[in-house]
Amino acid sequence: MNNSSNQAILVLEDGNVFYGKSFGKIGTTTGEICFCTGMTGYQEVFTDPSYTGQVLILNNVHVGNYGIYDKDVESDSVKIRGLIGRNLEEKYSRPVAQKNLQNYLADNNVVAISGIDTRALVAHIRTQGAMNCIISSDGKPVEEILELLKSIPSMDGLELASTVSTKEPYITGQKYATKKVAVLDFGIKQNILTNLVNRGVAIKVFPAKTSAQEILDYKPDGFFLSNGPGDPASMDYAIETIKEIIKEDKPVFGICLGHQLLALSHGINTFKMHHGHRGLNHPVKNIITGRSEITTQNHGFGVDPEAIKQSENVEVTHVNLNDNSIEGIRIKNKPFFSVQYHPEATPGPHDSRYLFDQFVGML
Repeated sequence: MNNSSNQAILVLEDGNVFYGKSFGKIGTTTGEICFCTGMTGYQEVFTDPSYTGQVLILNNVHVGNYGIYDKDVESDSVKIRGLIGRNLEEKYSRPVAQKNLQNYLADNNVVAISGIDTRALVAHIRTQGAMNCIISSDGKPVEEILELLKSIPSMDGLELASTVSTKEPYITGQKYATKKVAVLDFGIKQNILTNLVNRGVAIKVFPAKTSAQEILDYKPDGFFLSNGPGDPASMDYAIETIKEIIKEDKPVFGICLGHQLLALSHGINTFKMHHGHRGLNHPVKNIITGRSEITTQNHGFGVDPEAIKQSENVEVTHVNLNDNSIEGIRIKNKPFFSVQYHPEATPGPHDSRYLFDQFVGML
């Protein structure tokens, strides 16, 4: 059902109000507002567990124009709390698409708003920083929404990984593989697992709060620390588990949240970024090789560069060429490394998939 005749409003924590048209489910939704600069791959973005708890602005002018296809997913459900766009499209051109964006969002209980000047909104967020917001299309007055905003918790200090992690361990990958990888699932994307499986390893995926001993009982040849949502500093359980498993001195590879947790396990602080990095075109320099990579990113927290300067054990391997933030680290004299960005890049360029080869080669 088309909701475009219904008015919707977007209210930011700083009091700014934007008016648009309802899309998706009729209702009210809340979360931290963020923006993604990618021009394609919207369905993969919607289903990325790292977006849990967030209301997403998509910068591209047209969203939904190639429809929805069941295989274009990174998890088993839509994870965003809400969607903001300039033109959210019902009509689509892709022959294999199975439904349109309106029905997809409504079926997944996602409240959205279209007709927003997303360029102006993104410019505002870039200046003012990340903040909570509400999208409402069910007639709530602005005054009531502003009052409701006061009760929304900040992403800073919020533990979300355990809410999106698998509830039970499971095995995937090559049945007769000679190498085994234990994956700590903090909200893992499907295509990270696919990239590992395609390199001939057996995988056992463990829930976020699994004990170190249960993971070690699998007798893996290496450990993978996944991406995921929320504040890494709130995840004491994961930091302690990582401290235990790295005593094995076996290869460890972390991506995004896993990167931050590897840093925290070595005494390096993390911090909440002003507005984060989300998109498919972020330039990163590999300091070791001197080469640059165009990367896919989705994170609102980062590793503290000042803390790394004080560390004798942790060194920087990758930096962001836009703002010089830390994009990769390795532990000296240990087979442990991690990156802040997403080398599986679904969607996005494949410049960084060599990191999976590097990890599997270390097993």
